[in-house]
Amino acid sequence: MLEITQLKEILAQPKRIVITTHHKPDGDALGSSLGLYNYLVQKGHHVHVISPTDYPYFLQWLPNNPEVLIFTEKQEESKKLIAEAELIFCLDFNSLSRINDMGPLVKESAAKKVMIDHHLEPEDFDDYRLWSINACATAQLVYDFIANKMQDKGLINKDVATCLYTGIMTDSGSFKFPTTTAEVHYIIGDLIACGAENSKIHQLVYDNFSESRLRFLGNALLNKLEVLPEYNTAIISISGKELQEYSIVTGDTEGLVNYALTINGIKLAALIVERPDRVKLSLRSTGEFPANEICKKYFDGGGHRNAAGGHSEQTLNEVILKFKSILPEYKNLLIS
Repeated sequence: MLEITQLKEILAQPKRIVITTHHKPDGDALGSSLGLYNYLVQKGHHVHVISPTDYPYFLQWLPNNPEVLIFTEKQEESKKLIAEAELIFCLDFNSLSRINDMGPLVKESAAKKVMIDHHLEPEDFDDYRLWSINACATAQLVYDFIANKMQDKGLINKDVATCLYTGIMTDSGSFKFPTTTAEVHYIIGDLIACGAENSKIHQLVYDNFSESRLRFLGNALLNKLEVLPEYNTAIISISGKELQEYSIVTGDTEGLVNYALTINGIKLAALIVERPDRVKLSLRSTGEFPANEICKKYFDGGGHRNAAGGHSEQTLNEVILKFKSILPEYKNLLIS
């Protein structure tokens, strides 16, 4: 593994750099990627951000978003950039499977790989790693990388600060999750001092949805919410037909699972969505309940203890029944 002194030496001269993150990037994934991008271009590097897939429209206002390449739309250009890269930053993911068809390309590239991430059980594909499961967001670690590891705090300008604030805000649940420590608030204060307009960022991320998305939300809460009081669990299931009926696009189901968790007494919430290729499962939990264990053990996924995801090749109804069949195994944790 590279030491930070060696990485600093590599970055002392202009390099061809690719930054990538997990498929269907969320606020932390894209915020940390563009935050790092806006830092590295100030250092004179030739930098490209490549996302494996598209991402929510409410993140497309981020500084220098037009520079992001979407792999599924520009494969040849993306492949060329990955092959020619001298350094590849892998942000907010710890397994190459999380970047879909880009995984083998990154693995085969001769570039040095830098992982900056906060998920459990990272794979050994990287040459330098800044990793902590105690960080509330990868954007927090990118701040640490710039300000402390690279000692370039002076290069955290308004664009960098805006992106990193967005990443921390979204992955901390607007600063309400337990990982939002005093240190996180100090960082947020510094990002605001560097130009991040906190009120504007909140509005652009959380108050920027379509009318159809709001009607979809109403239907989901009125008609698709199922509460299982004997397990302190709530489930929202969405069919492919409903996604089409409400013209749902990438990002429109973001945060939906959290509504189920706001019900008094609920310890585990599940959002189960029928996508064209598979059924996706998002879990949220409170306290010590291991949502990530369920996703890893039963749904080929993983994540954090209180926020995890997985998928299945079964039908929507089969996945719902499977999820319910698992709950007795965890009943003691759920009702304690």
